[in-house]
Amino acid sequence: MNIDDKTIKQIISRLAKLERAVFAQTKAKSGKTKLDPKKYKGATGGIRLLVAEGFFNKKRSFTEICKALEGKGYHYSKQAVQTPLNRLSSKEKLLVALTEKGRKLYAKRK
Repeated sequence: MNIDDKTIKQIISRLAKLERAVFAQTKAKSGKTKLDPKKYKGATGGIRLLVAEGFFNKKRSFTEICKALEGKGYHYSKQAVQTPLNRLSSKEKLLVALTEKGRKLYAKRK
């Protein structure tokens, strides 16, 4: 069986394409997953973004939440942030609201 140079070059180029396709996907999967900013719109979206990033893995005060939102580019009034926090911390939602020493704290519901 005799294979000419043209066929060998085609096989090598196809193999290289396959390797790029396969190994490019595994590199992307092994790194950190990027969050889609289109999914996180408005004040509620900003809070959901913080939840997805693990910000609420420990108890956070309202002031800390407002500062974190501003750091992510979500510039809303305190009233505009309080309403989604209340909704997301109601029964069977993402967050839980706790009161400690007269301060209301928020954490991720487990």
